[in-house]
Amino acid sequence: MKNDDHASRLLALLIITIVICAGLYGLPETIFNQKIKKVDIFADIRTGSNLTSMSLDSLRAQLDTIVYVPEDTIPAAIAPDSMAISAALRDSIYKVMNTSRSLSDPKGERIEDYSPGHVGLRRFFAALRQSRTRPVRIAFMGDSFIEGDILVADFRSAMQQQFGGHGVGFVPLASTSPQYRPTVNQQTDGWKTYSIVNVKRPDYTLSGMIFETKSDAAWIAFTTTDRYAALKRINSLKFIYDRNEGAHMQFVYNNIMDTITQKLEPTHTFAQYELNDTISEGSFTFTNAWGLRALGIALEDKTGVIVDNYSLRGNSGLIFDQLNPAVCQSFHTIRPYDLIILQYGLNAMDEDMLDYGWYGARMAKVIQHLRVCFPDSDLLLLSAPDRANQYSGTFSTMPAILALLHTQRQTAQTTQIPFWNMFGAMGGENSMVTFVEKGWAGKDYTHLTFNGGREIARLLMKALMNEKEYYDGNASSTSYSL
Repeated sequence: MKNDDHASRLLALLIITIVICAGLYGLPETIFNQKIKKVDIFADIRTGSNLTSMSLDSLRAQLDTIVYVPEDTIPAAIAPDSMAISAALRDSIYKVMNTSRSLSDPKGERIEDYSPGHVGLRRFFAALRQSRTRPVRIAFMGDSFIEGDILVADFRSAMQQQFGGHGVGFVPLASTSPQYRPTVNQQTDGWKTYSIVNVKRPDYTLSGMIFETKSDAAWIAFTTTDRYAALKRINSLKFIYDRNEGAHMQFVYNNIMDTITQKLEPTHTFAQYELNDTISEGSFTFTNAWGLRALGIALEDKTGVIVDNYSLRGNSGLIFDQLNPAVCQSFHTIRPYDLIILQYGLNAMDEDMLDYGWYGARMAKVIQHLRVCFPDSDLLLLSAPDRANQYSGTFSTMPAILALLHTQRQTAQTTQIPFWNMFGAMGGENSMVTFVEKGWAGKDYTHLTFNGGREIARLLMKALMNEKEYYDGNASSTSYSL
């Protein structure tokens, strides 16, 4: 009798559980403007959604659409008339290399340059030719995909091996996850953090973060690492700030007994304290610090390539239309960039959405705004990577990624800037599944491990150097290899 009671209770509990799960599946798509992920107890036995099975073919066809190539001219706003002849020559080389008359590259083996005359990276490549005599700066902007210096660290290392340079570059005064960045060790206290992702204010620049002292004292300490050979020792240290009322600074480095003591000059525009010496560790302490507002420190060299990682978790890239051009141009006077790389899209993607025209239109405005804020910098737009989800019990590419890729390429075409197909370089559809199997990506089928970042950095470097070869007018079949 007791066994019958236990069986009845178990059956009742099972029925109640099924009813609750069915009820959860019936929840609306959003609650209080927040998207809700449905509980689907039958997900592993479904035959697949119509969205997945019916849309992939049309999305593939969309990606194969021939992309319009600009005419062989350069607007006066981009370059003087004397450059038109060389631009036309480069354009003819592109036509030979791309016999289909389309610049789109499904395999991501090269940069797709949609600028008139294909000169979208001319300033950057010209700067690389001078890397032994002056610093070449790259701002690598992105979201959590590059957090912790994943991908960026190996890209930086490859650039520094090829063109010289030392150091990790820009380091914000505080980080939400400093323990996950193996390219620098930092400790800090006494700062209040503002992020462009959740706090609107007029004084942000590319880093998207600003720090103000919380009390009369604040400090930051750092130690370089040997994760990459070029990071261990630097020759130039900078403390970057944009407002000061009279703070006193004390700086100690390399365990030297003498302390550098200095009163920072009052300022309401960007300035920096700079020390040129061989440095591997140090600490700044600020007193009388009310009114001190800063961005961070820079660990670098006087020559070679410097790659600053400006990752902001949850950032879709669209918020950068809020940047104040005057603030950005002030920042440019102390930290000019030759190239700004834009890695965004994952935070705008919705698995059930296949139309990203709204995102492309807004991102185009962001790109045009960045041109105003940083008129002397070249821009490079990266596509979103592959991303997978489980369908019919098997992980495969989300159709939304193909739709987003098409929109991002159209955005590059509309704004006439270079574009790199990271999705294609990874291997295209279902490449994220392969990355996970190799340990190159996490089990969320979205984010990379450092090994995966190293592979994508290698592919990006190869594409850039192949583009540099085209730009330099070398029409031979020899290509850059890593």
